[in-house]
Amino acid sequence: MTNPSKITEGGVEFSIGTFDGNAVTYDFKKILIYLDAKGKLLFGKHFKIYEEDHNIIMKLCHYFIKDIENCERNDIDPNKGILLSGPVGCGKTSLMRLLKFIVPHQRPYVLVPSRNIVFGFNHIGYKTIEDYGCSQFFCFDDLGIEPIGRHYAKDCNVMGEILLSRYEFFLNHNIKTHATTNLNAEELEELYGNRVRSRMRLLFNLIAFDKHTNDKRK
Repeated sequence: MTNPSKITEGGVEFSIGTFDGNAVTYDFKKILIYLDAKGKLLFGKHFKIYEEDHNIIMKLCHYFIKDIENCERNDIDPNKGILLSGPVGCGKTSLMRLLKFIVPHQRPYVLVPSRNIVFGFNHIGYKTIEDYGCSQFFCFDDLGIEPIGRHYAKDCNVMGEILLSRYEFFLNHNIKTHATTNLNAEELEELYGNRVRSRMRLLFNLIAFDKHTNDKRK
């Protein structure tokens, strides 16, 4: 039996907890060490885990490892997806690319920039919306900054339509959707409308960086 508390990266074995044969008891400090190493492999040696982000990362870890007690304490429903919000450059995309690696035994999600989906719609039309209304788990990156779609002179709020489709799949088949966004709740509602916004409340757990979080790309 493989040991889910051990992960090998670049020939180095990392421990992220202890495994008793049935369940993993995770160790947050060990997870941080692993995430820092994996981040450097993915994003380059400049990558680092910032102490100011530990609280956000801990909440995300509780979600991904399905720590029910801590999820309840933080009002997180492990059956829903994650909407990770925060200012430009705070590290949302990196964390969503990174966190899935601590649970390699779980079904992975594919991270897709929202603007690329709209460009696809502009090129091939409504089949793009159908393609994302499927059983694949997705994380839609930078939700809300994509342009309005336009195909054969018809405008379409592409991501709004996809979120409605994803909601139906979530209700009927428990298919999860994650997203990152720079926008707040009011801005999302203005962009997608009240109907989509109400579905988003049911689709997502909102985990938010402080609005004053530094831009780590500077």
